[in-house]
Amino acid sequence: MINFYSENEFELENPATYENWVKRVIASEGKKTGEISFIFCDDDYLLEINKKYLDHDTYTDIISFDNTVGNILNGDIFISTQRVSENAETYHVSGEEELRRVIIHGVLHLCGYHDKTSDEAQEMRVKEEEKMKMFHVEQ
Repeated sequence: MINFYSENEFELENPATYENWVKRVIASEGKKTGEISFIFCDDDYLLEINKKYLDHDTYTDIISFDNTVGNILNGDIFISTQRVSENAETYHVSGEEELRRVIIHGVLHLCGYHDKTSDEAQEMRVKEEEKMKMFHVEQ
């Protein structure tokens, strides 16, 4: 089950489209969908989570808490919609495209991908591009 919650004014348009996409991405990685919650929030909300649980005093666009059991993905993915908007401007992409990239970045973390080293980050970017292309592909 994929859940979408908002701790700010953000409202995801067409959540069923995102849910179907996330499920297809998960299946494409040979995994199964358990319970995944996306929580949209502002910078300050996510900063408090970053400080409290990760001991990082920095703003970020996403924090994933992985509760995966075996091949069944479970977790909470917190996304700062403020940071997504600012990143979209910085990278000269639409807000919707940046939101999809951040959503799938969180899902890829649950799938077992990391981005701590430069090699891991490169692999993550390749996977993001691959999965972004699946957004408009209906099966």
